[in-house]
Amino acid sequence: QVQLVESGGGLVQAGGSLRLSCAASGRTFSNYAVGWFRQAPGKEREFVAAISGSGASTQYTTSVRGRFTISRDKAKSTVYLQMNSLKPEDTADYYCAASQRSYLGGNYYYPGEYAYWGQGTRVTISS
Repeated sequence: QVQLVESGGGLVQAGGSLRLSCAASGRTFSNYAVGWFRQAPGKEREFVAAISGSGASTQYTTSVRGRFTISRDKAKSTVYLQMNSLKPEDTADYYCAASQRSYLGGNYYYPGEYAYWGQGTRVTISS
């Protein structure tokens, strides 16, 4: 079993930065691909970024590419999402999720590909 806990959310002005953390328990977490998703009020949950178990492969949704960076520290069993140049439209609850696969398959953007989910952390960007 894997348990995920997100942290790092908060309120920042547009143009600012935040770093989200996803801390995991469970010895197999370091082998799992991990994704970040977000859900804004009244909207469906959407894919943000993903990283393979090795950390060698990453994927981003178009709207955050070049502004967000996903990374992982295996020793700390933690995955990070560095978010720069934040925009009001980035406001959402952010969730990390772990797949039971080590690689990013063709459906890495699909929430159903992920078996474990955290409770989320809220990010609010003011204009």
